[in-house]
Amino acid sequence: MAEIKTERLDGYRRLVDIARDLASTLDLDILLSRIVHAAAEVSGAQAASILLYDDTSQQLYFQVSTNMEESVQSGFLVPLEGSIAGWIINNRKPVRITDAHEDKRFFSKVEKTTGFSTHSLLGVPLVTKNKIVGVLEAINKHEGKFSETDESMLLVLGAQAAVAIENARLFQQSDLIAEFVHELRTPLASLSTATYLLLRPEMSHEQRDQIVTNIHNETMRLNALASSFLDLARLESGRVQFRKTTFDIADLLYECKDVMASKAVEDNIQIRIESSDRLPLFEADRDKMKQVILNLLSNAIKYNRPNGSVILRAEEAEDEMVVHVQDTGVGIPETSLPHLFEKFYRVRENESRAAGTGLGLSICKQIVHGHSGRMEVKSKVGVGAEFLVFLPKQKRAAEIEKKKKKEIV
Repeated sequence: MAEIKTERLDGYRRLVDIARDLASTLDLDILLSRIVHAAAEVSGAQAASILLYDDTSQQLYFQVSTNMEESVQSGFLVPLEGSIAGWIINNRKPVRITDAHEDKRFFSKVEKTTGFSTHSLLGVPLVTKNKIVGVLEAINKHEGKFSETDESMLLVLGAQAAVAIENARLFQQSDLIAEFVHELRTPLASLSTATYLLLRPEMSHEQRDQIVTNIHNETMRLNALASSFLDLARLESGRVQFRKTTFDIADLLYECKDVMASKAVEDNIQIRIESSDRLPLFEADRDKMKQVILNLLSNAIKYNRPNGSVILRAEEAEDEMVVHVQDTGVGIPETSLPHLFEKFYRVRENESRAAGTGLGLSICKQIVHGHSGRMEVKSKVGVGAEFLVFLPKQKRAAEIEKKKKKEIV
């Protein structure tokens, strides 16, 4: 009995250390990783995971796990009805299960997708200020069954985690809002000046027409800025769920070329695709990848030179798919390259060539990062720029491709 009390006391001391650790960062990704590793440690479990709940869309999805690849777990939806995690969300109560396969609430799709077998499970709700944030789960007790002490420890950790997650989200939002408000000042000042001038009786008809055009352009820019801001805010807070499907990436490149064809013709820019028709099937969120390619293609056209060209290319590496968007434009100064993916950053030398929000590349980076990928850029002033998107190949896509080849044979 004395040994159990000592063990419990050591556990709570460890929780105090963990609480300090969680309070030391406001980076959401780092924070979530620390929480799941701490959960596995304090409960003596083989693995642990966090599922976040989006109250607006009423969706529950995996965000981080010690036993799942980031590319697999990110955005993996779990139903509120017909899953243990969903039951925890709906009832706001912890669950201890000795054999998950015997429980009617067990959602087997997770196991089939990850290949990780779940036996015992301990799950607790993440609640702060009466708001449900998500679920913290410990999976497969190393020795014996999950105990009442394990549950108590995980509940304490879950309470700490919920507060830390909300604080990190609020910090991100306040930081982003401050930048957004700063960016609003310029177009709002332009609109204020324009409306003041319209009220002046000495303004000619031609001058009034020019001012109205300026107002229209600034209004359109404000609308684009607001839409991009909301998009980025959802991506940074982890509230965007990627809907992954298996598709032909060469088809996607041709589709993007068709979307931008009229703009390219208008600017006298030629778009060429140099990808092989024999590329393997690719697994990702097709709509989000289309958003990335269209953004890069749009920039390649906007910052190109008359009679210039853009090359779209996808190629297969050992464990990656690489998409290239290369232009013959004005290029990007070397001093600007490290800042290109920063929020609201615009290359000063190119600002006069085209209007923009300075958020497009930040959004692209967030989407690619959400697929466990990365982005790179190469450029030389006066020669052009090349953006590269590196995305890991998924196991499921490889299996489907293998099956497809067998059927052809």
